[in-house]
Amino acid sequence: MSELLFEIFCEEIPARMQPKAEADLERLLGEKLTAAGLAWSSLTTFAGPRRLGLAIDGLPVKTQDVREERKGPRVGAPDKAVEGFLRGAGVDSLDACEKREDKKGEFWVAIIEKPGRATAEVIAEAIPEVMKAFPWPKSMKFGEDGKAQRWVRPIQRLLCLFDGQVVDFEVFGIRTGNLTEGHRRMGRGPFEITDFAQYTKVLREDGHVIQQREEREAIILEGARTVCREAGLELVEDPGLLTEVAGLVEWPVPLLGEMDPDFLDLPPEVITLTMKTHQKYFAVKKPGEAGVTSKFVVIANQLAPDGGKAIAAGNARVLSARLSDARHFWDNDRKTPLDEMAKELSKVTFHEKLGTVADKVERVAALARELAPVVGADADLAEKAARLAKADLVSEMVYEFPELQGAMGRYYALDQGEDASVADAIKDHYKPQGPSDEVPTTPVSAAVALADKLDTLVGFWAIDEKPTGSKDPFALRRAALGVIRILLEERLKMPLLDRAIPKADFHLASFAAKQTGGWYFSALGAGGGRDLLAFFADRLKVHLRDEGIRYDVIDAVFALGDDDLVRVTAKARALQAFLDTEDGAALLAGYNRASNIVRAEEKKDGEGAFEGELEAGYLAAAPEDQERALIAAVNTVKGEAQQALVAENFEAAMAALATLRAPIDAFFEHVTVNSEDAALRRNRLFLLSQIRTAVRAVADFDRIAG
Repeated sequence: MSELLFEIFCEEIPARMQPKAEADLERLLGEKLTAAGLAWSSLTTFAGPRRLGLAIDGLPVKTQDVREERKGPRVGAPDKAVEGFLRGAGVDSLDACEKREDKKGEFWVAIIEKPGRATAEVIAEAIPEVMKAFPWPKSMKFGEDGKAQRWVRPIQRLLCLFDGQVVDFEVFGIRTGNLTEGHRRMGRGPFEITDFAQYTKVLREDGHVIQQREEREAIILEGARTVCREAGLELVEDPGLLTEVAGLVEWPVPLLGEMDPDFLDLPPEVITLTMKTHQKYFAVKKPGEAGVTSKFVVIANQLAPDGGKAIAAGNARVLSARLSDARHFWDNDRKTPLDEMAKELSKVTFHEKLGTVADKVERVAALARELAPVVGADADLAEKAARLAKADLVSEMVYEFPELQGAMGRYYALDQGEDASVADAIKDHYKPQGPSDEVPTTPVSAAVALADKLDTLVGFWAIDEKPTGSKDPFALRRAALGVIRILLEERLKMPLLDRAIPKADFHLASFAAKQTGGWYFSALGAGGGRDLLAFFADRLKVHLRDEGIRYDVIDAVFALGDDDLVRVTAKARALQAFLDTEDGAALLAGYNRASNIVRAEEKKDGEGAFEGELEAGYLAAAPEDQERALIAAVNTVKGEAQQALVAENFEAAMAALATLRAPIDAFFEHVTVNSEDAALRRNRLFLLSQIRTAVRAVADFDRIAG
């Protein structure tokens, strides 16, 4: 077994593209080799600022020989049939064929033998095809005609070795060899390579290059933590920034720098984003404290003679220049009150069919005021927070750093003396923006966040811009999940179909009426509210999946028409826990049996034929002990379950259902439902129908997989 080492050495590859490039190279070349019949024991990819490559171990030196038999025409068949067979099989004459015999007589069989190909030949064909079809998000075209390259950056060398020998081919006018280069300053080379182990050793020891991205990340993180710890400080960790910086350096050296402390009067988010976005620095804080210090960590790409002092000082000067710009934005923005900024939102389009951001603010403010009592918020504060929530979108700071929308609005609100709950709502109304993000917890923040998300959902539903498949350009799934998480985590009882969705629909329809000069009409249209509620149900299923709550259980609860997500979730949790017990599984089986019998008999007697009360005579003198016991149990359960449901004690409702298990089992064991006595048959089917009714009061068990 042999080893393949392949490296593309080029000018700087953008850091954000490197992880996907590694995966694409592994996938594309792997597919080519597999299609050629090659297998291997291990595959390792690597990427850095100036190189992309892989090493594959355990490849055979050649593909396997192939012997194929192809059945042909009968012996004595017309010449044209024989000629077509030979041509299709790729053989010259019948001398390369054998005669075989079956029940119908003799026929020809072509013996096609294909010798295995040298693996080096397969590689020499596969790699150029992969490189020419490589899916870079953006690529450049450069070079002379006939040797023009289309690659992310100009390629300088190609290294390709198989079994220690150069695999000779050419791509974009560049021929392969056994040379690579190291660090620009600390060990450029070139270096002659024999295999992957020597390649790794030479690059590290002589070239000062660590080719594995994961190892560079580990060095950066541990080194940054160490320089902070030695200074009595703590690193502000950022996984995204870590991955990006690891793609910018080949020999990472974390250094602790210090900016001008005067900039610490800027909001810490501004300092952190300036460091991250413009300079790729890590922020530093004091252990156990919020905010940041004047220190920062910069990742140098070399070992400096002075230990990095000059590098750190130079980066501090550049950072100060960037922060000077940020201070200019900060000072300018604070000269304009938020309500004045908000007037500029009429110039910003939210969506061509849903108006400007100012139009959206009007709708959200009205809706937030109406939702305020539900969440326990002051209506005046909720409305004011909603009117100011989007104002910072036109600020200079948010124009420079869009990630700071909401956060800057909070600072500006506090600076101009707004109530703290209003300021917090401006920042928090965008939350949660992901499954791990916190939800707004204060009442005013919750009211504005819910109003903002509900207006977005109802609006895009009304213009039929719903998510399709994997496409969700307006992040509507995230908005729905945000509503769900706020309601559940804050235990807010807000019927969606009965209250929240119609109110949002009213304000949207009122906006549409003003735009057209027409009369009010439902923006969602007939059935739109229920369609949106179904979308919430789907998002709830995804949200509760990690708890082990099955989709069909949630469907069974939603089927009863309940639109209070807190109540639906509590009932679904209780129902799932009940079904996981022996009693729950047995009751489901008994329910299904009863329901199936009634359904089958309704086909004969008509749908709904067995709905109603049991006859008085049957109640007084049911012939079998088991059916009398079941009658009593059903009557008891209906009352107990109903009381429990009214009190929203769903565990008690499930406990009541559990008492039906034994009498149902006994009934089916000893009682014949389809009695020859027509009256007795009818009443027993009535009894089974009442079981179905009693259980369906808790959930639609027909929707639960048995």
